Amino acid sequence: MTQSTLVLGLGNTLMTDEGVGPLVVRHLKAEADPAGPLLFLDGGTLSFTLAGPIEDCRCLIVVDAAAMGDPPGTVRVFEGEAMDRQLRQHANSVHEVSLADLLDMVRLTDRLPERRALVGIEPAVIGWGDRLTPAVEAAVPIAMARVQEILRQWDETETGCSIGQGRFAVR
Repeated sequence: MTQSTLVLGLGNTLMTDEGVGPLVVRHLKAEADPAGPLLFLDGGTLSFTLAGPIEDCRCLIVVDAAAMGDPPGTVRVFEGEAMDRQLRQHANSVHEVSLADLLDMVRLTDRLPERRALVGIEPAVIGWGDRLTPAVEAAVPIAMARVQEILRQWDETETGCSIGQGRFAVR
């Protein structure tokens, strides 16, 4: 296991609000200690090749646009079993089936991270375009703060999800 925690941004940056996951992860990476135990990865529109990095981490945070039936820009966090239920029972993410399938594939190897969370951001528009809508753009710092809160909580509970010596500056 080379990294303790994987922060994975999912989405297509050419599909308006669908690109919010990679954008959040890119901003988080810019604020993090590059020598720390966190791995930040733009997972794009998903691929089974992501099974390797997921298997190799102790803790997983996925950031993605998720259709939750909330007002655009709403940020919600689903941890552990709640994340699994969210992916299986509801059509909540553009990647729902593929992400659920990917996690099931990793589960079969008995290497699914015990600590895992989905940070979902309600999109306003999913269509061609390389800019986020104003509501989703305003949610980016909120989603970043949620990821940072999860990391701090996991770090403080000594779960092996260390964020290293450097701390994020919450804005």
